[in-house]
Amino acid sequence: MERHLLSVLDVDGLIPDLLELADQIKERGRSGKYLPMDDMTLGMIFEKPSTRTRLSFEVGATQLGGHAIYLGKNDLQLGRGETIADTARVISRYVDIIMYRAFRHEHVRELAENANVPVINALCDLEHPCQTMADLMTIRERKFTLDSIKTAYVGDGNNVCNSLLLGAASVGMDLWVATPPDFRPDAGITEKAMALAAGTGAEIVITDSPQEAVKDADVVYTDTWISMGDEKETAAREKIFSPYRVNRELVALAEDDYIFMHCLPAHRGQEVTDEVIDSHNSAVLDQAENRLHAQKAIMLYLLGLVEI
Repeated sequence: MERHLLSVLDVDGLIPDLLELADQIKERGRSGKYLPMDDMTLGMIFEKPSTRTRLSFEVGATQLGGHAIYLGKNDLQLGRGETIADTARVISRYVDIIMYRAFRHEHVRELAENANVPVINALCDLEHPCQTMADLMTIRERKFTLDSIKTAYVGDGNNVCNSLLLGAASVGMDLWVATPPDFRPDAGITEKAMALAAGTGAEIVITDSPQEAVKDADVVYTDTWISMGDEKETAAREKIFSPYRVNRELVALAEDDYIFMHCLPAHRGQEVTDEVIDSHNSAVLDQAENRLHAQKAIMLYLLGLVEI
């Protein structure tokens, strides 16, 4: 059976080892000649455009000695009515691993069920597991541990928040999520995170108070209020989320050495102010870079090229 990464739950129990591998890959850098993907090909299916996802996967495959092929929606017969199942079966005959950035989680799952090679969820409406791996790598890099760390996520309980809940619970990191009542993270994901946390000792708190979440936090995290596909809701969302803006007053409640995180792209002046994202506390560029290293580790693991 092929290994897939459709959810953070697919690597529950393996996250510390994957983070250690990612650290080793990052330390080796380009001079490390770490090329176990020699002549392997990554197929990259994009229903949504991306800067960091495309660059990190394409550069990552290249630096590991492999190749990457970009397949936009209009580059595939998938955009003209071919089924996801047929697309998966055909592409599996050409490539060694598939990365899928999709609108709907069920489409990612259907692709994986019909593929004969590993499939990576590179973002869907439910989860963003690759982002969480980079996030945990960044927090551990800056704070030297994930234990006894309080992370505050403020804003929309979206796919990034869902995966972060599962990742934090899996590694025993405390996570306080502050969202408007109607924009809380997925109830099923929250239930699974709570169950994981019961075993790891992580404290998972869902609140509607950003001040409560950020108080004494070691990490303050936010994301866009308007995801791709939600543009028609911009005016309404800006009004609802304005109390959740991460600004100087809010982060003053965090620890003095807190780090600020955002998966990018950021809408400056909306979910975060310039004075926060450009401050010395900001880790957003390290976070973006770590997508490259974390995803290299993920690809090597799924392809069976390293032992975890």
